Amino acid sequence: MGMNDMIHFFRQMSGRLGSNIYAGVQGHANMQNISFIRQLQKEVKESNCLDTPLHELKVVVFDLETTGFYPEKGDRVISIGAIKMTGQQIKETETFYSLVHSPGSLSDEISVLTNISDEDLQSAPLDSEVLMEFFRFVQDHALVAHHSKHEQSFMQKMTWDLLKTRFEHRIIDTSFLLRLSNPSIKSLPLEVVCKECGIEIINRHHALGDAKLTAHIWGHYLELAQMKGYKTLREVYEYLAKIR
Repeated sequence: MGMNDMIHFFRQMSGRLGSNIYAGVQGHANMQNISFIRQLQKEVKESNCLDTPLHELKVVVFDLETTGFYPEKGDRVISIGAIKMTGQQIKETETFYSLVHSPGSLSDEISVLTNISDEDLQSAPLDSEVLMEFFRFVQDHALVAHHSKHEQSFMQKMTWDLLKTRFEHRIIDTSFLLRLSNPSIKSLPLEVVCKECGIEIINRHHALGDAKLTAHIWGHYLELAQMKGYKTLREVYEYLAKIR
């Protein structure tokens, strides 16, 4: 029986066995999670994605669907989607997707936009379980996201609220590479960039669908960077710093 199965078992049995036993098992699971995250943070700090050759660079491209834009005001994550890449190669079979449990109600606007219902979220895994599974999927890879400040703010709050530790993973915004072709670019909607790259827009506003679209964008501009002669992310950073 895995740790999550044990927690669910003791949660169901807590009325008969007493809350102290359940709390002890839950506390042990949380300590295991914190230990894993601390080791992962150490590995993240030791990894060097900036000097890895671009064709060998391993990243996880991810996307969050949320109830709004402000986690500090109570907006929350309702789904996480991610896909792995090595260089320009998208690992189609190495994906992550999960809804995130929520006891509250979604606005009609968000429900229609994401095609997620209140019933879907009520039966979804707990946020702590989803977060840990996401970290296990990501390991020490750098993350890539479109409009990454949105993803970063929610990941920072979730990690602190649930694990009382800081979110340490590097997140690279797609606009970083987009600026190689147009230095004035700051932010463009995902669908606009897809059209400019000739990428078919499928499953928009689905966390995994958007992660896959973002992966195609990242691959497109990573290839462009190499065609321009850049060998590492550090070389790109140094060039962009000069033209600001």
